[in-house]
Amino acid sequence: MRVNLKGVHRVRKKLASGLYATYYYAWRGGPRIEAKFGTPEFHQAYVTAHNERKNRHKPSDTLNGVFRAFEQSTDYTRLAPRTRKDYGKHLRFIETEFGDFPTGALGDPRTRGEFLAWRDRIAGTSERTADYRFAVLARILAWALDRGLVIANPCKRPGRLYQSGRVDSVWKDGDEDAFYRHAPPHLHLAMTLALWTGQRQGDLINLPWTAYDGAEIRLTQGKTKSKVKNRKPKRVIVPVGAPLKLALDALKARYDVEGKSLPATILLTERGQSWTSDGFRTSWRKACVKAGVAGLTFHDLRGTVVTRLAIAGASVPQIATITGHSLKDVETILDTHYLKRDSEMAETAISKLENRGKL
Repeated sequence: MRVNLKGVHRVRKKLASGLYATYYYAWRGGPRIEAKFGTPEFHQAYVTAHNERKNRHKPSDTLNGVFRAFEQSTDYTRLAPRTRKDYGKHLRFIETEFGDFPTGALGDPRTRGEFLAWRDRIAGTSERTADYRFAVLARILAWALDRGLVIANPCKRPGRLYQSGRVDSVWKDGDEDAFYRHAPPHLHLAMTLALWTGQRQGDLINLPWTAYDGAEIRLTQGKTKSKVKNRKPKRVIVPVGAPLKLALDALKARYDVEGKSLPATILLTERGQSWTSDGFRTSWRKACVKAGVAGLTFHDLRGTVVTRLAIAGASVPQIATITGHSLKDVETILDTHYLKRDSEMAETAISKLENRGKL
């Protein structure tokens, strides 16, 4: 009887003789099984390798087991795809450094110093990476502590090394004009969507035509899905401003004239395909270089919208309703990151004061 062994990885290689041979591994990246495929010896070697893997990753023994348990938890699977990808990337580096670290040693007061020293070494190359990587480790240990998998979290509240210098990271009118003049036409609608909705890149490149009804855009934000059980993900309804409506309606009309059905997503590549996250990011960066726009990212458009709405007189709750930020986040953006040096906000305030005096 033939047994189907889950996860067996096959690799076919050409030998020096010109013949081909197939090698088998217990899993991708796992140990090679020397026994002949299909034999009882092969099955036993497979079972032994997987048993050793399970024992090696017991949460009670080392951090590797804690990491595996976290990756199987709903706290991890409910993260947005991009966030999971970022976590996974940094987790691989953490495993290399601390995968075999005994969980029993987490209660030792000296452990915190060891983790902080590791963060400081990373900071020698990038303070931002050091903060993010340490935050991932702290987040996993906090999760494990709540579930009794570890006895302490020596990484809580470490403070930040990286201090953002993005106070002026707002797209000015000149930056916007330069982008429209020099960027490829297929990226123009992305700019317009971002500036008139204040939504994230991931939500906009996946935005379907069904989300637009001619007056409003309705979407569920991918990165703000609630972690509270049985609570619905955050949905936002954005009234469509005149410039965006003009662009969307013109594009729909063009599809009608050409006799084409609407594609799945509003934003498409130059070849008419839906974007991937990496593909869009690369194309956007190249377009910014071509337009001479330096020091600004697509994400900065989100804060730019918050700033422009505030300058236009929108209240914090009104801004939050459009962009999907929390009230606290809107206030933080306005107070810390964008408006401290914005002279236009000051001019608007004085203008309002002058108008009040004329009443």
